[in-house]
Amino acid sequence: MKKFAALVLAVLMMISLLNVSLAEEQKTYKIGLCNLVDDASLNQIVDNLQAQLSVIEAERGVTIEVMYDNCNMNFGDLSLIIDKYIANSVDLMVGVTTPVASAMKGKTETNGIPVVFAAVSDPEGSGLVDSNAKPGANVTGTSDFLDTSAVFNLIFAANPDIKNVALLYNPSEDASTTPITDAKAILESKGVAYQEFTGTDTSQVILAAASIIANKAEAVFTPTDNTIMTAELAIYEDLAAAGIPHYTGADSFALNGAFLGYGVDYANLGKETANMVASILLDGADPAETQVMTFDNGTATVNTETCEILGLNYEEVAALFAPYCIEVKPITTAENFGDLNN
Repeated sequence: MKKFAALVLAVLMMISLLNVSLAEEQKTYKIGLCNLVDDASLNQIVDNLQAQLSVIEAERGVTIEVMYDNCNMNFGDLSLIIDKYIANSVDLMVGVTTPVASAMKGKTETNGIPVVFAAVSDPEGSGLVDSNAKPGANVTGTSDFLDTSAVFNLIFAANPDIKNVALLYNPSEDASTTPITDAKAILESKGVAYQEFTGTDTSQVILAAASIIANKAEAVFTPTDNTIMTAELAIYEDLAAAGIPHYTGADSFALNGAFLGYGVDYANLGKETANMVASILLDGADPAETQVMTFDNGTATVNTETCEILGLNYEEVAALFAPYCIEVKPITTAENFGDLNN
């Protein structure tokens, strides 16, 4: 009888331990994820981030509930979205781009909710972190920093005698500030003339593109500027028809018709952002001590259809660019990356 009682007690203890283990494994975490605007690069980040979170759920035996929203560049709406996340007691927020992450930082300084940003071009310069190596507060994340000189290596490789470059950007976007300053310095050092063309919405960008054509620019440079990205489908045909190649800071521009996009792999950036979220939520990593993640800017994506309109041969262009890139790859025009598979 004593042996039987001991056996029953052992079984009950095992069941109890199993229940505790299952409760721990099935712990639920809530994340508030907000995007700045609907464009191909940022959507690619969101899609891959959420896909990787699903993988992490399965691997770690937890539930990660994601509240997702898009403020569509309306900063009043952004404030309300963040307030909603706070009211719903999220465990962590993810902000895609500098404006979203900055707003999240401002609203979490007193409540201590961790913030992970994605695709912030200059985390230090924008004041999001004390330094990339040691962020210093409740905010860290992934950066899509653009090596502007690398883009201009491609411009000069394609046209060594270029005399007139247009700089197209939104002056209100933090992502454009440093690259445009760098671009001016590069062009001035080469003795190449440049003119700035700006727009804060699609209609203004369309007018700016018309002015670029009228001024007979030989090439256009745009950094990782979300305003221009959103307008690319509306301007690429006119630029190409005028014989003006558009060099840009992300492959999504090339997807939407620009001649070339150079920069980070946004699908991988989304995945690594999710991994950083997991390290903070599941492993207890401190955002203040978690180094900002940067990536190689080594891939040049060339739109083969636009290349043809410009009267260029893709194979010849790829050969010219190859010495300055980790990889040169072709793409055709579509609205979103998912459309390429349909």
